[in-house]
Amino acid sequence: MTVRRDFQEPARCRPDLVIGREGLSAAAREQLASGGSVLLHGPAGIGKSTVLRALAAQYASSARTVLRCSATESESHLPFLALADLLGLVVDEVSDRLPAAQRTALESALTGRGEESALQRDGLALRLAVLSALRALAAEGPVLVVADDLQWLDSASAELLGFAARRLGDTPVQLLCAVRTEGQEYDRHLRSCPPDTLAVRLGPLSRAQVSTLLDHRGYPGLPRSTVRDIHRTSGGNPLFALELGRALADSSHPIGPGEPLPVPTSLRTLVLNRLEMLSDEARRTLLVASAGARPTLALLHAAGRENAEAETAQAATLGLLATEPEGPAVRFAHPLISAALYAEAPAHERRAAHAALSTAASDPIERARHLALATTGTDPEAAARLAEAAALARDRGAPSVAASLGLLAARHTPPYGYPSPDQRRLQAAEDAITAGEVDLARDIAREVLTRATAPADRVRAWMVVIESAGQALGEVDTVYPQVLADAGDDPRLLAQVHYQLAWRGLVVEGDFATGREEAAHAARLAARAGDRRTELLALAFQAQTETLMGHPDAPATIKRALQEPQDPQVACHHNGAGATRYRWLIMSDQLPEARATVTALLREVRRRGIVESEVHFVRLLADTELRSGHCGRALDLARESMRLARDSGIGEIPSAVLTSLAEASGGDVERALALGREAADQAEEVGDQMYVSRGLAALGHAQLVAGDAAGAARSLRRVRELEHSLGITDPARGRWHGDLAEALVRIGALDEAQGLLDEARAHALRLGRESVLGVLDRAEALVRAARGEYEAALTQLTSAQDRLAKLGYGLEEARAAFALASLRTSPRAPGAVRVAVAAAPGPTSYDEAARLFRRCRALPWVRQVEAAAVANPVEPAAPVAASEGLEGLASMERQVAALVMEGATNREIAARLFISVKTVEATLTRVYRKLGIRSRVDIVRLAAGRRTK
Repeated sequence: MTVRRDFQEPARCRPDLVIGREGLSAAAREQLASGGSVLLHGPAGIGKSTVLRALAAQYASSARTVLRCSATESESHLPFLALADLLGLVVDEVSDRLPAAQRTALESALTGRGEESALQRDGLALRLAVLSALRALAAEGPVLVVADDLQWLDSASAELLGFAARRLGDTPVQLLCAVRTEGQEYDRHLRSCPPDTLAVRLGPLSRAQVSTLLDHRGYPGLPRSTVRDIHRTSGGNPLFALELGRALADSSHPIGPGEPLPVPTSLRTLVLNRLEMLSDEARRTLLVASAGARPTLALLHAAGRENAEAETAQAATLGLLATEPEGPAVRFAHPLISAALYAEAPAHERRAAHAALSTAASDPIERARHLALATTGTDPEAAARLAEAAALARDRGAPSVAASLGLLAARHTPPYGYPSPDQRRLQAAEDAITAGEVDLARDIAREVLTRATAPADRVRAWMVVIESAGQALGEVDTVYPQVLADAGDDPRLLAQVHYQLAWRGLVVEGDFATGREEAAHAARLAARAGDRRTELLALAFQAQTETLMGHPDAPATIKRALQEPQDPQVACHHNGAGATRYRWLIMSDQLPEARATVTALLREVRRRGIVESEVHFVRLLADTELRSGHCGRALDLARESMRLARDSGIGEIPSAVLTSLAEASGGDVERALALGREAADQAEEVGDQMYVSRGLAALGHAQLVAGDAAGAARSLRRVRELEHSLGITDPARGRWHGDLAEALVRIGALDEAQGLLDEARAHALRLGRESVLGVLDRAEALVRAARGEYEAALTQLTSAQDRLAKLGYGLEEARAAFALASLRTSPRAPGAVRVAVAAAPGPTSYDEAARLFRRCRALPWVRQVEAAAVANPVEPAAPVAASEGLEGLASMERQVAALVMEGATNREIAARLFISVKTVEATLTRVYRKLGIRSRVDIVRLAAGRRTK
């Protein structure tokens, strides 16, 4: 009978309970599954108890008996309390199996009659009693001991538990414990655990993980900048992050630029009692340090803190500052200490600290920021310095900093000056877009629109609103009539509007022709107004649509978009001419040039801090690597793009599409299916017709890899319908045609497959898409094989593989090799064809296909090849009699074989027949296969056999 002891399993085990702990939890689960013990350790609030509860809930079902205790600081002085929690409910079950002395000692300790001195008086009996009790319980089935907060275990219980744990040996008793530690000092707590215990340290969460945690715990939709501040202030501690999120949710006032996060009382109390032990002067010094971005002793001295060394030493003694040496920096022991100290200080003291730093800081950006935070009301000089600092931050590639400084500049700008406060706010909004902080940008623009009257300001604000919508342009569809009205007949403003209308035509209406016409119109208007930036963006968009449409003007438009003068910001923008050129290169099968182009673009946007473009270029580089057959590298980049997209809220659908393709090729097929569905569903939801087709294409590919041919056919048939309605004719755009044809062959729709291939081939030939033609050849060979045309299928597959290999499409080459291997072992192929396939040059075996897939790190495909090899083993060809075999050779093969019989070397044969040595080697390989032999010696033996007949 299974017994549960003092353990309540959580009513619901949600995946969000262990956010960011997947790897650590996996290591702990593996240790527990193997019969070992686990000690979780880390600082307060880091999530030890959460992980412990999740692990205990999972492994409680495999133990007959679960013993649990959770100590507290207030009860840590009570002897044997933890022991009573663990064994109090089972002592009656095991007491009759203990020797009398042990039973008496244990009952005395558990019933409260014992004192800590009993451990000295009856020490051996009590220690042995605990060990015997655990062994007695384990004799009836596995035992799991769950102990939280080991640091508060009373010393007597800790001693007894450690004594037993060290002597359990192979007894099926496992310990799952958690202990609070500030550093790595967990060793002494291992004395309470078995010798083979795995110590798992829980560290801080990443910013993306904190964002996910806040979303799951009821604080969704926080701006990216706020999540960044929460992550920085909490130090990645999940408890602290949740408390800060709660304080923000409870606050009735939004946080302005430069303002600290509200630190709730629950967190302030963790540090304020230590702050009260500081002298007044030391506290002022620490306040200056908390206000500075990178405080040092030199900075504190420059800010007028003459006794900084002694005062920071006092703070370090109290644990407020880090004690380990880190150069001249003054570092708080935890960011929360700095935040609580700053939040607790009166406003006039904070302004005084910033005033001191406004002259002490060496960096002009820092000086301007401190001046703004020390100033109240409007101040033209402070506003001008802040605007200059924002421009400097922008040039340094820190658009997020520029946005924050721009908002501060707007706050101090007089209402009737130039630039106006709203113009500075709009510049800050544009910087926020660049930094990927789209929520902040949209909020600023909406606020400006409530009062702006100047057409230029209103159109500029509307542009921010539209750009912050991302792919959900349908959600701002009502904006376009308003912005056209605001633009009037100003060609400069109209150019910006028609550029956005081009995107609307493509994304919302799914009309490439309309998008192209709007972009061309925008380019003409911008040229007339002298707005080179908008002209370049419009030309790049026009070139992109023409490329996808297979329009003959695409090369000329790309050339126009690349002409000087160029705008540096547009040149590296993900919708600029550089990105358009990359797309042309990738669709024209120029993979090395495409990789070099996108790598250079990615390097530049990272230097400039353009997060929006970084997300897209990481994804495009992943796509390039995937086409090249570098599936492992592609998967790493795709996952990075997915993390960036979710962190910034930019390009989530395109990143999901690419990650689905990468997972299907080199990772987890189930994950690929989920991401493909997610991308298609989200694109449907926001009305992005172009990415509905891309998402379905990724889903269809994943379904094909997963073996669901009918599902793949359904998904990809819809892609075909969508792209036809969109006017996309270039088969290099989505590269789904080969997958659909293969799925149709598997479900027996051969005529439909052939019709699809004929149509796609016509466009590929017209546009010169060599790799697409190779993929179409591979698919058409499958159609021919299904119709019994095996020799034609063999020839076409061999040619397709050679073409794809030369173009550098490693994964497609491997798929062709796999198709050849499958054809070789097809039970429907006639014997003569199977012999021909076995004798054909090139990689036709399952071994060769597996080698090519492993070279690509295409693990899902490797598993398919291995399964096919087991299901369809290749039987070795029977040796052919010499009298039949030599006559059956082709002319060149007979000549080479004859010279081998004479004893000529490969080099001599090549010279006599005027062919290359490689051709000789390839010819001999075919001879060996046809004759069922392995070497030159066997040819001589066969010839000798003929002569003796």
